[in-house]
Parts: sequence; structure tokens; C-alpha cells
Amino acid sequence: MLNQYLMGLGIFPVLLFNNFTLTFGNYQPLAYQTIVQNNTIDATALFQQGKQYYTQGQYAQAAEILERAILGFSQAGDWVNQAIALSNLSLVFQQLGQWEKAENTLGSSLELINDSSFPKKPLILAQILEIQGQLQLTKGQPEQAIKTWKQSFKLYDQAGNWLGKITNQINQSIALQTLGLYRQSLKTLTEVNENLKSQPDSLIKATALLSLGNTLKQVGDLTNSQIVLQQSLELAKTLNDSQLLSKIYLSLANINRIQNNLDLALEYYQNSAKTAPDDLGKISALINQYSLLIDLNKQTEAESLSDQIKSFLPQVPVSRSLIYAQVNFTNYLLKAETKSDANFSEVITLLNNAIQDAKNLQDLRAESYALGSLGKFYEQNQQPLEAQKLTEKALLIAQSINASDIAYQWQWQLGRLLKQQNQKERAIAAYTEAVNSLKSLRKDLVAIDQNVQFSFRESVEPVYRELVDLILQSPTQENLKTARELIESLQLAELDNFFQEACLDQEIKPQQIDQIDSQAAVIYPIILANRLEVIISIPDQPLKYYSTPIPQAQVENTVRKLRLSFQPIFSTKERLQLSQQVYDLLIRAAEPDLKNNSIKTLVFVLDGSLRNIPMAALYDGKKYLVETYNLALTPGLQLLASRSLKPNQLQTLTVGLSEARQGFSALPAVASEIQKIQENIPTKVLLNQQFTRDAVQQQIQKTAFPIVHLATHGQFSSKAEDTFLLTWESRINVKDLDNLLRTRQPGEQNPVELLVLSACETATGDQRAALGLAGVAVRSGARSTLATLWQVNDTSTASLMAQFYQELIQPQVTKAQALRQAQLKLLQQPQYQDPYYWAPFVLVGNWQ
Repeated sequence: MLNQYLMGLGIFPVLLFNNFTLTFGNYQPLAYQTIVQNNTIDATALFQQGKQYYTQGQYAQAAEILERAILGFSQAGDWVNQAIALSNLSLVFQQLGQWEKAENTLGSSLELINDSSFPKKPLILAQILEIQGQLQLTKGQPEQAIKTWKQSFKLYDQAGNWLGKITNQINQSIALQTLGLYRQSLKTLTEVNENLKSQPDSLIKATALLSLGNTLKQVGDLTNSQIVLQQSLELAKTLNDSQLLSKIYLSLANINRIQNNLDLALEYYQNSAKTAPDDLGKISALINQYSLLIDLNKQTEAESLSDQIKSFLPQVPVSRSLIYAQVNFTNYLLKAETKSDANFSEVITLLNNAIQDAKNLQDLRAESYALGSLGKFYEQNQQPLEAQKLTEKALLIAQSINASDIAYQWQWQLGRLLKQQNQKERAIAAYTEAVNSLKSLRKDLVAIDQNVQFSFRESVEPVYRELVDLILQSPTQENLKTARELIESLQLAELDNFFQEACLDQEIKPQQIDQIDSQAAVIYPIILANRLEVIISIPDQPLKYYSTPIPQAQVENTVRKLRLSFQPIFSTKERLQLSQQVYDLLIRAAEPDLKNNSIKTLVFVLDGSLRNIPMAALYDGKKYLVETYNLALTPGLQLLASRSLKPNQLQTLTVGLSEARQGFSALPAVASEIQKIQENIPTKVLLNQQFTRDAVQQQIQKTAFPIVHLATHGQFSSKAEDTFLLTWESRINVKDLDNLLRTRQPGEQNPVELLVLSACETATGDQRAALGLAGVAVRSGARSTLATLWQVNDTSTASLMAQFYQELIQPQVTKAQALRQAQLKLLQQPQYQDPYYWAPFVLVGNWQ
């Protein structure tokens, strides 16, 4: 699962620390010990040959040569080098997916080095433990990996080996990330960065900076990743190391591509190809450059570069990386607009070559990837039987080496092929296996092999939706429950992808949302390719189900137009028409059931683009939805249990900015908003210069405020790095919210019951920006979050917030009821009756 990813980040130090570590490095002081028999000399030569095969990605050959080297060291009585060779053989077996052999070989290495007669070599033991930790992480044992790496860190420290310590800390940060401990992971990486600053400039330092930059990218810290990579680049330029320069340019290209700086990304790809001293580095850069040209629709340049790549590919030495490059290149060829029989013939030839190369290397992982990709080609070319045959073969290989990150793709592909052949039950079984594989990969999903193309929207989301589509073709109660759970799993995976980590592992037992309020109905819209499904859960009733045949594109277009129509420049008539269309899709058919069961509150688990529009403003032809029901949103089927907010126990930490800061406009009514809150509830205020991150944290540590109210600019985005709240001197990123608000440990003090964000907005032009709102709600740890989908006039906001708190202090009033009454109060005022003023306020989480 993680092995290829970890290799790219430096856990396989051969790639990054050739002059440092024993792992296929120039560990000559040990390789040439006092024993000089021919056996040792021959074994040393074999060891170096094994290293060469390993660096070339020829793992089967590396294993064969290393086994001979180990025998030579053993016969010569050179236990030191035998232990080293055994640990490296374990690395090779890990690459081959031979986990039992990897563990046994590593065990033999540790047994040798721990023998009482073995000369004490703490540095060797440290690096063997490094390999053991990597094996444990790969096997899904991150806690054990951290323990092992802490042991090796102490040994590095004793030996005064600063680079070993840095490598070790980077490894630990990855394990912490795998456990979802983002804050600790980032703290460790920050320490690494500080340690590197104190080291003298050298090739090793530049390489370590590259490794750190790549790791920061993987944890989603793109800003600091780019800073560190630029530091690495400047240092590499002074050292004039072309191989390192090429790798840094490639990393910078990928970062800028993610950030949509496409022209700069293209320049970096070109620089990477120009500076690459080896054929593999050059071909990797060229293929990435070609893919970007395709995305930019620069067909002429792309075709010219394609010809160059095709002529150059045969010159590149065969390796796993080359096989991946060939396969990815074929995917880009098929993506290009100019498709012809010649294209198809070239694709088949390239993929068959990749399959044969993988067989020659005895590389099962690469063989599975190439076989499955050929199957995908035949699927796209309407040859389902041949596609199925290849896909099943690829799947068997992937499962035999426990490569779930590849296996799920072939399970999904098999499901599509079986669906195409009208084998519905078998298709559902294949899709279900794919989803189960994805769930098992949950913490590793963002770390999927970086050589393999991966996009959440293209490679994960459709698996869930296509399975739901199949299941709901027979809408039994069991199938409705399954579909509902699948959509929640998708939303969970989406948030994991947003944070680049598993973000919802809660120590506190959650509650099922359809079991905590006898007068609340839960509505689950599900957007499918050709229809909109709505599942409604009413207490003590079977699940209700409504389906509307409508293309996904039409739903999303209507939702987009509705969102735009809330701007005052649009006519009321146009907005009401669009609002009624969405009401008809989501609510109309359910009206009798809601009325007959005396439902007071509607809780929405919204799907996709529907999260961008306020449910309060849906229109039934006579009145808005908020005029009939209390409303709430939730990201999934479960909520954290909430305490009731008793009026005599209410206390608020209220912070805000009324002055212009960091390019954001002033919010003059914030002072009035805070004053009105103080009139209703005991409040600790931090305004303007007082509003710093540290000041907020100190207050939260000191006092168990049930409500935290932030009257400040903020932005919700589909990207975590662009989702933030503004303070006087800086920004609080969404990933830091738990650090800020979860300072109080569970069990010691009560968590935040309500987080209020009264001046935030979703990012302009970002169709999935509301994901950021869900991310804030989840990350904060608050039981409920009250926020805005767009920034509203701050005078009307102050009025609504004052009314909200007046309602909240009334006995037996829930948060959802308080928000509804505040919105209705605003709606009744002529100057604020337009939904632009009152509709964007949404309650996310526990509504009670």
C-alpha cells in the first residue's frame, strides 16, 4: 500500500541519502572490514550489484543477487555485512509484495545484530530498525512503527547522526499522519525544518529539504511545501547537482499544478527534463509535461512532444518506474482529442510492452497495473469480454500481493464490465468489494502510489455513486439503508481527502441522527447520473423513497443558477422559479408524510452541489421552507452527542475584527454585534488587536465556554489550505481549528457546544466550496456550527445574531428553533426580506 509512496518520501534512503545510510548506500566502512577473504570481496561486489538492480527497479534480480551476497558474507564470517544485506533484502521483498519473506529476512538481520557476539554497531541497528518500522507501517501497524522509530531515533542521537535523526522524524511524521494525528505530524515536520536550518549547506541537506517538501505536500501543507522546495532548489543550484535539480523541479511542477499555476508548472516540467542526467528522470518529466499540455488543450505542442516521447521510450532502461510511465502515457494518449486507429494500435503495443517488461522483472505489482490498464483500454474500446479477462487476471495478481490500492481499481472496473453485460448481482458484488477495499485504504488513500494516476473525483467518488445507482434499482428497505450508508461513507472519504488524513476518528461515541429527535425527519438527496434519489427517514417509520428522472448535469445547472440568483441583481421572479424547482425535487413528494407525522425539524444530509444552496430559501409556491420547519445540516448519519444549552449556564467567548486587516474590508457592525451578544449572555470579548490565535487559545484553556463566536472574515473552500479564519495578525487554517478549540481534553472539561462563524463565505467560483464548511464543522470538534454560505451585510448579521441569542436563552429552545426564529424576524423586516440577508445562515451538526 504505502511502500512506493514512502520510497518517494525518503524512507528508502537509497533515493535520497546515498552517501549516508546503509540501505544500499556507500557504507564502505562496513563493507570493507578487516575480513579480506575472497568470499567477502565477492559478496561485496554482489552487494553493490544488488544495489544497482534495486535503484533501477529490478527487484527480482536484486533479490537473487542479494541472496548470493548474504551467503558469501556468511561463509566469510562477516556477520556485520550479512546483517546489512539481510535488512536490504527485506526491502526488496517489500517491493515485491512478499511480506512473509520480508518479515523473516528482517528478523534474521535483527537476530544477528542482537547476538551477544556481534560487535556493537548502534548506527547499523538504528537503520535496521528504520527498515523494521517501515515494514510495520506498510502492514498497517503505524503505532508499532512509531515505537520502533523512537528506538532508532535514540540510537541516531547517541551516535550524533543528525541526518539519521531527520530521516527518522520524517518517517515518524508519516506514521502520525496515517493515524490521523495531523497536529503531531506537523509539529514533527516543523522540528525537522528548524533542525535543517542549523545544518551547513550540503548535498545531503538539499536532499533532506526535498524529502521534507514532498512530505509537506502529502499532508496538504502546500504553502510550506513550496517554501521548503524553493530552499532545496536554491541550494541544489549552488551545488550544481543535476539529478537533484531535476527531482526538485519535478516536485515544484506538481505543487504548482495542484495550485493551478499551470504556466509555471509547465516551465518546471521543462526544466526537470532538461536537467535530468538519466533517461528515466527525463522521460518522467516529459510525460508529466505532455499530460499538462493535454489538460491545457495545447494539441499541436502535445502531439510534437508525444512523438518525442515515443521515440525516446525504447532507450530507457526497464524498471518499475518505466512501466508506470508507459502505462500513464497511454492514458494520456487516450485522453487526447485526436484519437485514431493509429492511436489505439500504439496504445496496445505500449501496454503489451509494459506487461512483458513487468514479467521479465518478475514484478507482480507492475504487471497487475499494466494488465488492468490494458483491460481498461479494451473496456473503452467496447470489447468487454477481452477487458474482463484481463481485468480478472490483474485483480488476482493485485490480491495475491495485498495491493489494495490497485485491487480496488480492478474490482471497480470488473463491476462496470459486468454491469455492461447486465450481470447485475455480480456487478454489485464487484462494486462492493471495491468499496470495501477503499475503506481498508482509508488512512492510506492520500498516499496511494504516486506513480499511479489518482484523483478523488475521478477515482473514488464514482465507485460509490455507481454502486448506489445499481442498488437503488431495487429500492427495498435493506437496499435503502445500504445506499444511505454508502453515501455517508462517500462523504467521510471526501472529508478525509479534503484534510489529506482520516479526520473523523472520534473517541466520543456518536449518535444516529435519526434516533435523537422524534419530531425530526432526515432527508438524504443522492445525485446520480440520470436521476435524483431522495431517501427520507421519519422516526418509527420505514424509510421513504422518491425518485426523479433528471440528468446530473441538469440538477447541477439548476443548483448553480439558484445560488447565483440570491445576489440582489437577479429578479425575485427568477429566483423563486429556481427555488421552487429545487423544492419540487427534494421536498414536494414528501409533504404528506411530513405533515402526517407532525414533523417540526428537517435535517439534510446534502450531496454534492446541493451543499452550496440554503435549504431555508426553498420555495413551495407560497412560502419558504424556513417558514414551516426548523432546519439543520449534517455531514453524515452520526452526530456527537450534545448537551442542552441551559440559559443560566450560557457563556460565550466572542472575538472579532471590525477593522480592515490583511486586505480584507472592515466590518464596522461587528462591534454592535458583540455588544448585543453581551446584552443577552455573559461574554468574554477579544476585539481587533486582542484577537490573536494565542489569546483565543488561552481563554479556551482557562474557561469552558460552551459557545465560541467568531465575528471575522473567513473563507470556505474545497481545498483545506484555502479554508481559513482571519485573526488580527494572521490566519487560522481549518486544519488548526482542532488545535485551537480542542485544547480541552475529553473528560477534563466540556467541549464547545456551539461554534458561530458570522462573517464567513464560500470561495467564489468554487462549486465544491461548501465542503470547506463541513470541514470546519468537523474539524472544530464543536457539537454544532452556525455559519454563513456567503458574506452578508454586517448590519443585518448583527441584527440576526442578536435575535438568535435572545431566542437561545429561552427555556426548551433548540439551536435550530433559535436560528429559525431569528431568520423569520429578519424576513419580516422590509429592508431584509430578501433571502440574500437571512438565508445563508446554516446550522451544521447537532440541532438540539
